[in-house]
Amino acid sequence: MTNWAEIDGEVKRWIQEAGALIRESFHHSLSIQSKSNPNDLVTNMDKETERFFIENIRTNYPAHAILGEEGQGDHVQSLNGIIWIIDPIDGTMNFVHQQRNFAISIGIYENGKGMLGYIYDIVHDELYHARHGEGAWMNDVPLEKLKPVPVKKAMIGISSTWLINNRHFDQNKLIALANEVRGTRSYGSAALELAYVASGRLSAYITMRNAPWDFAGGKIIVEEAGGVVSKLDGSDVNMLTINPLLASAPGLHEQIVTGYLK
Repeated sequence: MTNWAEIDGEVKRWIQEAGALIRESFHHSLSIQSKSNPNDLVTNMDKETERFFIENIRTNYPAHAILGEEGQGDHVQSLNGIIWIIDPIDGTMNFVHQQRNFAISIGIYENGKGMLGYIYDIVHDELYHARHGEGAWMNDVPLEKLKPVPVKKAMIGISSTWLINNRHFDQNKLIALANEVRGTRSYGSAALELAYVASGRLSAYITMRNAPWDFAGGKIIVEEAGGVVSKLDGSDVNMLTINPLLASAPGLHEQIVTGYLK
């Protein structure tokens, strides 16, 4: 029988340790490399932070699998068993240029079911976390269950990238939505935008290309707060591939899917 309370306590302790190391790095020079393209950055801190979590997981939970953004975990091809999905620094470009608007994101899944989710806004010391069936919190404060929001009163998180001509989606559908909502915002970190949906700071978050480590922790937190996370057509996300993603308050989710995205 898995002791989820024990794991929860360990993860929170590790996150605080990793956060302190990242804050300390602000005072030192970074080694910055690009990955898939010149704007897809990875720093030494991304790699060191992922390695920090992997070493702790391997030591304490050797039977668990690990899927990490920087590729230092396992070659995960199935959701069987317990899988940790980790983004050591979500929003690396923000980390490099702004030293804010980035987060540690961790989702722990058992046979495809989200059990524990964490998003840590290191700069503001805000830890969003959730446990399956027990609700969501920001630090020690329970998040209120999300209530339906009409489109005209919605604040949505969406990058301007998806509001111009692109090969992933008909931007005119999203332009129509952007013209109807109260406002749009873009923070450059999928994890933070999902945390903001869970806490009500945003009514919805939309993106065309999120990898599992981008949304694994946030999906659990949003759902435990009463929100909905799916692909743009309303179908279930695939936890092992890149997805177009819609996360939103209840009621609003259906309005956006049926009224704008289909």
